[in-house]
Amino acid sequence: MIPIADPELGAEERERVMAVIDSGQIAGGPEVAAFESEFADYCDAEYAVATTNGTTALHAALVACGIGPGDTVLTTPFSFVATANTIRLAGAEPVFAEIDPETYNLDPDAAEAVLEERGDVDAIMPVHLYGLPAAMDRFVELAEEHDAALIEDAAQAHGAEIDGEHVGAIGDAGCFSFYPTKNMTTGEGGMVTTDDEEIEARLREFVNHGREPGAGYAHASVGHNFRLTDMAAAIGRIQLERLPGFNERRRENARTLTEKLGESVVTPIEPEGYRHVYHQYTVRTEDREALIERLDDRGVGYGIYYPSCIHQYEAYDGYDVRTPVAERAADEVLSLPVHPNLTEEGIDGVISAVADREVSRV
Repeated sequence: MIPIADPELGAEERERVMAVIDSGQIAGGPEVAAFESEFADYCDAEYAVATTNGTTALHAALVACGIGPGDTVLTTPFSFVATANTIRLAGAEPVFAEIDPETYNLDPDAAEAVLEERGDVDAIMPVHLYGLPAAMDRFVELAEEHDAALIEDAAQAHGAEIDGEHVGAIGDAGCFSFYPTKNMTTGEGGMVTTDDEEIEARLREFVNHGREPGAGYAHASVGHNFRLTDMAAAIGRIQLERLPGFNERRRENARTLTEKLGESVVTPIEPEGYRHVYHQYTVRTEDREALIERLDDRGVGYGIYYPSCIHQYEAYDGYDVRTPVAERAADEVLSLPVHPNLTEEGIDGVISAVADREVSRV
């Protein structure tokens, strides 16, 4: 079986975790602070605040950016449901706009139309889907023009760039996930990056029961316990060191797949100036069931990210949304193995199954 994902955790991660356990300081210790500092440096951001997972990172970022009851947030309907759920958890309401049919990211032209039609959007939350950055130059302009906060959902895009600028350091805040299948992992975990000192202060307060740093039991506001453990942070620090290598292997695997599969399926694109990090290698076909049958027959793992648009879920009954481009994508996309541990034989197996032919190497 060729798995769709294969998290790479080794001796260095185990040793670092054991050192934390032996220290007796498994939460609230130096590993989290070091991980935050190193991740901020990696993203070229001023600050980073660790959280328990990508969902809590999004929730905390929304609150820290002043989003709450009565507010609206413009986002994509084609993403993991957490993107919209966190908007609702913050007390606001999501507003959906159409996606670009080639990148699957939020279409800035469609977003602009919604912004002009409504006139009441308080934040824009583009998603860097599958590891490909959204059109941030346009979203920066739109956020400034409409006086809206700009929050990047970068849960799938660790290390992705636009013209050399890391995602997560472009908007007011950027949100990352360290779930096991992501480009780097802490088991579960998240991070919010920002250049804004006030946002960073509100983040630290919100993720720690509304306490200002060093304030003990003086709770200035109502918050959550969204704190990351030192054990998770210890894993994250090692994974961050390995992330550039992980991403390069993903990109190499993606190049091979694109070269060999272009006549069989619609392969991912990488616009000029963009650096895709291929959290998922997502192809498109009008006959997805036939492709699934071939993959199953040949033992190739796959994933459908995502089989429905967010507004089509039962939890979003009552949302009057028409996004035919996104809905068609949900019917046609399928993600193939591209992870760093994919062997040459594994890549050949993927190509053979998708192209429905045997692969020979000279």
